[in-house]
Amino acid sequence: MGEVEIDISGKQLFIRSNIITYGNHADELISKNIAEEIETMWNEPAATIPFNKNDLRVAFLIKWSYQPNIQPEEIYSDVNPQNNFFRIEEFAPGNISYVDDIGCNSGYFLKENLYKGSTTAAHEYGHTIGLKHPIQLDIRGKGHPGIMYPRGTLVDPQFQYEPQKPAGQKGGTLNPVYRRVLLTDILDLKLNTLSFNNRYALLGAFTNNYHTPFGPGL
Repeated sequence: MGEVEIDISGKQLFIRSNIITYGNHADELISKNIAEEIETMWNEPAATIPFNKNDLRVAFLIKWSYQPNIQPEEIYSDVNPQNNFFRIEEFAPGNISYVDDIGCNSGYFLKENLYKGSTTAAHEYGHTIGLKHPIQLDIRGKGHPGIMYPRGTLVDPQFQYEPQKPAGQKGGTLNPVYRRVLLTDILDLKLNTLSFNNRYALLGAFTNNYHTPFGPGL
């Protein structure tokens, strides 16, 4: 989830999000890396979009905060449209990182998915701001995979875990380190359709789920 601010005079559109982490395997370094990955990757296209007869440059501004002692009530009652809450643990339900919905502000990260350059945080952030996995998961011949393609996608050999393996076999699917945020990903956000109130709009929605170490809290 993020808060969108439109600056017509500056010809910019800002998307601000705060990444707030907690859990037994969260720490300041991993939290900083998550925020940096999201900000770097989502700004990489240097996207400009048409908006009410103006061309606006899209800029993602991502902050982070490690809050090991955060209480469930603090998450349940949060009303800051920039805040996103993620538990980080060594074990996760389904053995994979996930967020609570398409367009949300909470989720659960598997620590082993968060290595430097993994693109997992940037991918899951895409879900929080409203993007789904693409329907077509065979993109051989179409070049670099976009950020929202999931593991298991069929890609050109150079984007596989093992380039020499036949497509679809073990090692012959998308290695997520090759995902990139593309201009099409920014356009898929449909930012020009948001409902603005005094220059501000919400991208995503409040789920405000607190997660226990073994799954979503009640």
